[in-house]
Amino acid sequence: MQRPVSPAALPSTLRADPRIRAALARRDIGAVFALAHDEGGLSYNKIAEACDIRPERVSKMARGDGTVTSLPVLERVCDGLQLPGACLGLAARPWETGAPPPIARTEEEEDPVKRRDILRGALAAGLAGPGLAAALTTTRTDLDAALAAADHATIDLDHWSSTAERYGHGYHGQAPVAVLSDLIAEFEELRPLLDRPQTDRDRATLAHVTAQMAGMVSIVLHDLGHHRESHGWSATAARAAERSGDHQLHAWVLAREAMVPLNFGAAPAAAKLADTARHLAGSQPSPAGALAAAVAARAHAVSGDRERALAAVTDVERVAERLTPQQREDTWFGYPTQKHHVHLSQALTHLGETRRAYETQAAALTLSRSPSVMTRALIAIDEASCRVQDGERETAARIASQAFGELPEPYRTGLTRTRATALYRTLPSDTPGRDALADALAIPG
Repeated sequence: MQRPVSPAALPSTLRADPRIRAALARRDIGAVFALAHDEGGLSYNKIAEACDIRPERVSKMARGDGTVTSLPVLERVCDGLQLPGACLGLAARPWETGAPPPIARTEEEEDPVKRRDILRGALAAGLAGPGLAAALTTTRTDLDAALAAADHATIDLDHWSSTAERYGHGYHGQAPVAVLSDLIAEFEELRPLLDRPQTDRDRATLAHVTAQMAGMVSIVLHDLGHHRESHGWSATAARAAERSGDHQLHAWVLAREAMVPLNFGAAPAAAKLADTARHLAGSQPSPAGALAAAVAARAHAVSGDRERALAAVTDVERVAERLTPQQREDTWFGYPTQKHHVHLSQALTHLGETRRAYETQAAALTLSRSPSVMTRALIAIDEASCRVQDGERETAARIASQAFGELPEPYRTGLTRTRATALYRTLPSDTPGRDALADALAIPG
C-alpha cells in the first residue's frame, strides 16, 4: 500500500540530514519541528495540523520550550512528518505496513477538540437557542473584562499573530458556522493570556490580535444574519483596536462595523460610522481607508444622499488605484480588486447607475473564485435588482431564484436571504418567475 500523503511530510533530503537524525535519536521533537520549519519550509500551523498538536505548543517546542514524552504524541509526530517508527524507537507505524493509522489524542489535547466539535454542532443548529447566545456573549464579555487587566511580563504571541493571519484569508469554501466555531474555540485558548501580566509591547500586540480576531467573528456573525451579536463583537474589536494604538486597524474595525447597520436597515447610522472610519484612516492610501470609503458610498446611496454617495465612489476609486499589491491581497484585512467591485456593485445598484453596475458586477464575477459561493450569489442578486430598475422583471426573478436556489443550505441565511427577500418584495405579484423565487426562499404563497 502506498504511503499516505501528509501535508507536513519531511522531504527525503531533510530526513537524511544529520541534524534531524541526531534530534530524533535523543527524541528532541522541538529541534525536529524547528528544522522542519526553518529548513523544510513547513509552517508551524501545518506541522500542528498534521501531528494533531496545538500550534502554540509546536512553536514553543521549536524554540526549546517543552518536549514530548507521551507515546501517543510521538506516534502522531511520526505519522504527521512521515517518519518511520524506528526513528523514535517505536514499532513500525501502520502506514508503513499498509494499515490505516489510528487517530489518538492525549487527555491534554482532547478537551479543546471536543469543545470545538460541540460548539460547531451547536452553531450548525442555529443561534436561536438562549444557551448558545449566552455562550457567545460570555466569551465576548470575558474578553472585554480581560482586556481591562494586564501589567508587566513577557509572553509569546507569535502563534496568535500567525493564527489571526491564517483566519484573515476568509472562508475558503468553508461554511460560515464552521469558521465561527473555530474562531470562538481559538478565543477559549486566547482569553487566559489576557489575564496575564504583560509588557507594554506585548499588551499592544495582544490587543492587536484580539481586535483582528474579534473583528472576524463580527464579520461571520454579520454574514449569518445575527446583527446584534455582530455589533457586540465589533464593539469589542474596536475597544481592542484602540488599545493597540493602530489607527488603521481601528478604522478597519469601524468600517466593518458599519456594514452591520448598512445591511440590516439603518443606513444613516452606517454612513456615520463609515465616515468616522475614513477620518481615522487618514489621507494616505490604505485598505482600511478604501473599505471605509466603499461602505460610505453604499450607505449614502441607500440613504438617498446621491451627492455624498457619488463623491465616496470617486474617493474609493481614487484610493483603490493607489494601493500596493500587498494592500490588495485577498484577505479580510486587505482591499482586493474583487471586493472593490462587489462594493461598487452595491453602491451603483442603489444609485440606479445600472450600466456602470453591470460592468462592475461582471468584473467582480470574473475575479471571484469558485468557492466564494456567497459572494457570487450576492453579485447575482445585485444584477437582478438592476434588471428590475431597467424593467426586466422576469429576468430579474429568474436570476435571483437561480442564484439563491443553488446556494448550499448553510449559505441560505443572513445576508443572502435578506437581499433576495428584499428583491422579491420589489416584484409585482404577476411577475413571471416570482413564484419560483418565493419557493426558493420558502415564502408562503
